[in-house]
Amino acid sequence: MKLTRIFDFLPHQLEKYNLSDALNIKIDGDWYCYSSKDFYEIAHRMSIGLLKSGIKKGDKVAIISGNRPEWNFIDFGVQHIGAVTVPIYPTITEEDFRYIFEHSESKVVFVDSQEIYEKAKRAAVGTGIEEIYTFDKISGAKHWREVETLADGEDFTQLDSHKDSVKGEDMISIIYTSGTTGRPKGVMLTHNNLLFNTVKSAKVLPKEIKWGKYKALSFLPICHIAERSVINVDIYTGASIYYAESIEKVADNLKEVKPDYFFTVPRLLEKVYDKIMAKGADLDGIKKGLFDWAVETGLKYEPNESQGFIYDLKLAAANNLIFSKWREALGGNLKFILVGAAPLQPKLTRIFWAAGIRIGEGYGLTETSPSVVLSIVSKKGIRIGCAGAIMEGVTVKIAEDGEILVKGPNVMLGYYKDEAKTNETIIDGWFHTGDIGEILEGKYLKITDRKKEMFKTSGGKYVAPGYLENTFKQSIFIEQMAVVGANHKFPAALIVPNFEALEDWCKDEGIAFTLPEEMVVNPKVIAKYQSEMDKYNVQFGKWEQIKKISLIPTSWDVSTGELTPTMKLKRRVIDEKYKANIDGIYKGLE
Repeated sequence: MKLTRIFDFLPHQLEKYNLSDALNIKIDGDWYCYSSKDFYEIAHRMSIGLLKSGIKKGDKVAIISGNRPEWNFIDFGVQHIGAVTVPIYPTITEEDFRYIFEHSESKVVFVDSQEIYEKAKRAAVGTGIEEIYTFDKISGAKHWREVETLADGEDFTQLDSHKDSVKGEDMISIIYTSGTTGRPKGVMLTHNNLLFNTVKSAKVLPKEIKWGKYKALSFLPICHIAERSVINVDIYTGASIYYAESIEKVADNLKEVKPDYFFTVPRLLEKVYDKIMAKGADLDGIKKGLFDWAVETGLKYEPNESQGFIYDLKLAAANNLIFSKWREALGGNLKFILVGAAPLQPKLTRIFWAAGIRIGEGYGLTETSPSVVLSIVSKKGIRIGCAGAIMEGVTVKIAEDGEILVKGPNVMLGYYKDEAKTNETIIDGWFHTGDIGEILEGKYLKITDRKKEMFKTSGGKYVAPGYLENTFKQSIFIEQMAVVGANHKFPAALIVPNFEALEDWCKDEGIAFTLPEEMVVNPKVIAKYQSEMDKYNVQFGKWEQIKKISLIPTSWDVSTGELTPTMKLKRRVIDEKYKANIDGIYKGLE
């Protein structure tokens, strides 16, 4: 069958793969499976129920929920009738809920839990929200099944005319970017946008992924375009999608599900690596020697270059003795891991590839629905340090100031109710990404920083904080880092230590390890971190080098406001929250 809209994926999957476990969720300790047939039927029943509830083509339906099958049922149910989904991050503020409800003109909201229900109910007061439905059964709230049961005894053929009226150029979703500053912008995406991205992305899946016969573990927010795009690829290619119980349970779910791949962000992969290294540091004797030797061998790995027979023997031994345990911890069946949302430290790409865990990076934005480039996950195709190869059908060029410009079927319609911002961002058909980068070998894109995040020192020199941070975070002692220094004489850094690694170092140095608040002001600890800075400073020009630091005792998180839902730094929040630390760095030095 010809696929012209995203909802065409459902009959396509049913006809071609007919999975018994298309969508899966763990309930009370057991995995509950929805088949391709279940998925198809429930989504169509939801469409009829929504129509009977008064939702029509063009109406907006908001979804505020973690990852679970009901998300997909509502999404596809809305699509069939030409209505528009408005995915919302559960973690944003009540004020942002209200803003999005009003700005998008949403009529109905589907939420998952009691907490989100109460938050959405308060936010909906005075807006155009007519009804709130819940996925969990909550006293006094309407359950989503109440909409579905409106389709009892109804024939699905009544939806044919509605589906026929939906064209590829029609809007499928308004996705509000989480952003790092200001009000979120509503990105208007079409069926054509998402369909193009899905089909082109599926083409670069490694050959080891057998369509219709593989499992994917999903845990990043499905309300974000990247995870949603991954889910679309999974549905299109016949993957069995397993929704993790929570971020905290991902490690357990990996061992249970044994997925063929998953999608993640660099921050989470960094945590996996840090935990592995912390366990290695706790070893002693021969075991510690073998671990350190394997890591040293892995960090020299070049996936697309021959390193000789001797190196291959060493790597095979390292895999047999050490890296095999890494693979087991990740389920033992991984074909690859897809990483996006920010550049990954090259050392992580290198060592995971060496360990037989292939990493593929991608780059894009909500406005490009999302992919612009994707890694070719093969030894010949991968380029460490690059986000991937430019996607077939997409054109990329670098502006004179280094900004990445994109043109293609993946570019959004524009920003909802904001023609001025749309015209400012899309000029002569070119979408201005706001990212700085370069094209290597004619097709590989390397991202170096965000244009808006670059700053000038008081000496007039430009500094790219993201690039510096990604380099310095290669240190096992650094968990998180923010480079500061706009309008100051030199760059400095706020650093959240990796306290596990720091504790091990303190033991070796005979330093008493106490509370984090005490450790971050310990002169010996500060000197250790400055020496880490000096180790990497040699890679940069003098104007870029980190001259001073301030150690922070608590991690940055989405819940505490320093990170976006995709784990990017909210620099303005960090600057304000740690103003005293920053002032202390520069006091008396300029």
